[in-house]
Amino acid sequence: MPESNHRHEVNGGEEHCPVCFDMEELEKEEKPIWKEREVLYITISLILLAVGLYFEFTEKNKLLAMVLFLAVSGISGHRIIKDGLASVIRLHFSIDFLITIAAAGAFVIGHGEEGATVLFLFSIAEFLEEHAADRARSSIRELMKIAPETARLKRNGREVEVHVHEVDVGDVVAVKPGEKIPLDGVVVEGTSMVNQAPITGESLPVLKEMGSEVYAGTLNEDGYLEIRVTKRSSETVLSKIVAMVAEAQKRRSETEKFIDRFSRYYTPGVITLAVLVATVPALMGYPFEEWFYKALVLLVVSCPCALAISTPVSMVSGIASAARNGVLIKGSCYLEDMGKITMVAFDKTGTLTKGRPRVVDVMAVDEKRRKEILRIAASLEAKSGHPIARAVVEEAEREGLELMEIENFRDVAGKGIIGQVNGETFSVGSRRLFEEQGIDYPAEKVARLEEEGKTVVLVGDGGKSFGVISVMDEVREEAVETIRFLKERGVKVVMLTGDNEGTARAIANITGVDEYYASLLPEDKVRIIEELTQGEEKVAMVGDGVNDAPALARATVGIAMGAIGSDVALETADIALMEDDLSKLSYLLELSRRTMRVVKQNVAASITVKGSLAILAFPGIATLWLAVGVGDMGLSLAVILNAMRLSLVKQETI
Repeated sequence: MPESNHRHEVNGGEEHCPVCFDMEELEKEEKPIWKEREVLYITISLILLAVGLYFEFTEKNKLLAMVLFLAVSGISGHRIIKDGLASVIRLHFSIDFLITIAAAGAFVIGHGEEGATVLFLFSIAEFLEEHAADRARSSIRELMKIAPETARLKRNGREVEVHVHEVDVGDVVAVKPGEKIPLDGVVVEGTSMVNQAPITGESLPVLKEMGSEVYAGTLNEDGYLEIRVTKRSSETVLSKIVAMVAEAQKRRSETEKFIDRFSRYYTPGVITLAVLVATVPALMGYPFEEWFYKALVLLVVSCPCALAISTPVSMVSGIASAARNGVLIKGSCYLEDMGKITMVAFDKTGTLTKGRPRVVDVMAVDEKRRKEILRIAASLEAKSGHPIARAVVEEAEREGLELMEIENFRDVAGKGIIGQVNGETFSVGSRRLFEEQGIDYPAEKVARLEEEGKTVVLVGDGGKSFGVISVMDEVREEAVETIRFLKERGVKVVMLTGDNEGTARAIANITGVDEYYASLLPEDKVRIIEELTQGEEKVAMVGDGVNDAPALARATVGIAMGAIGSDVALETADIALMEDDLSKLSYLLELSRRTMRVVKQNVAASITVKGSLAILAFPGIATLWLAVGVGDMGLSLAVILNAMRLSLVKQETI
């Protein structure tokens, strides 16, 4: 059976973890299952065991039967026996050692058929575990295979196909319709719809045109594109996702750590109990062979294979499912913590809102018309790079208004703009600008708009204001539904923002958050997160991964929005939503809770089945056949199949 490079240290030795893996393993060529040596060993062992059982039960040739049983033990159990004896040398009693003792004991008391069957069935159980681990690894291999290995490089007016490792930053690659984009870059020629689902989990293709960013592994659907490469193959968003998902297996959950700690004392305890079961009744006059057999059954029943694999295989399946749906989870500890979250704190700008202000009202104060107000304001604001100024200009462009030439332009820092149009002086800005200039404005109307959470831009000439433009950051369409989803599941929702009280209150009313904190500096957000996490509260912080990095780090789980293309977001957060889609938070919470339900089901099933068989061993009802067939191989298969359901979970199913 292939060995994993990664081992957990247990009880002073090393315990093989069939689910954990590293990048070297992922890069190995995946062998077809029918070519595995284990399949050949199992097949040969099955034939020999069947023939041996025939001779044993028909009593035609018991000596030949015993020889066949020994052959089965050597073929199917050679690795088990070798690893079991090696563990004793390291003074570490492994699961393999328990099985080796049980099989050897069965041969000693004349039950060779059961000894051979124990090793044969246990080898199948371990093969199933390794196959489950390979299924988990294959989920990550699928990510690695998303990006093509070659790129069509534009060189000296010709297209040359080269390996992606040979492409440098600044090179231009050509991508035809139906081909995958080989490297991260920016479109320099062409227009096409690109399917970004492998990276972001988006269900619909996205329009890409000149200046658009594109990512390795995404599918160019219907147009020809030329792309200037911005990252080498080892630095693409996809390569970072693969590396982080692989690394996530080493960040283990508390449940996994507990099972490891439990195993340190469990195995020696089982061996001690089996020795007592075999010897104490014999000292009291009961038949030694009968109780020795019961002790062997107890050893086999007590092998914690299914229990040991129940949590890791569930966690890997959950993490792989999330990665395919555009959610990057950096460790099973964060997946587990997400299921325990009692509160979610949202940053406002760029998280609950789009972070792009837009004009919502243009109101006349005197006889000037709406379009004239907007045209004058946009003409002056076109000279500014402020987000609010851009919102005004964009609104004018949407309405097809032609901007006018500005003379004697003057920017009043933090307050507004003054300039001349056709010789007439106009002012555009905040009420502070108008108050300083002594220009009248409708104070009650401005106050009412600000109470609604809108930013007010006044437009006036030298003596009076004649227009009021209100601008507001747009709430994300999915924000209200996501917050409702969280609250229905008992999660409290708070909002943290640097905006003023009026804006914060307005956004809070629209989105339905339970509480909000306004006028916060970055250090204030950290302080509030620290206060919220005191006691029993488990708090997830959702932000952009850049400005909110300190708060993300202090929360129980830090979640970055829109991490695609953002190195800072990928490195800062515990969990990254690869696109700006808040609905993925609902998917994440439900996936985490489903994963923990599966973990609990697997652990409960392992303990219940094994505990029941252990009790049945004392009256002699449970045999070695039953112990390994149901209590080990059957239970391991059930645990694996239950965990694998998580790899099929998609966002649309939640």
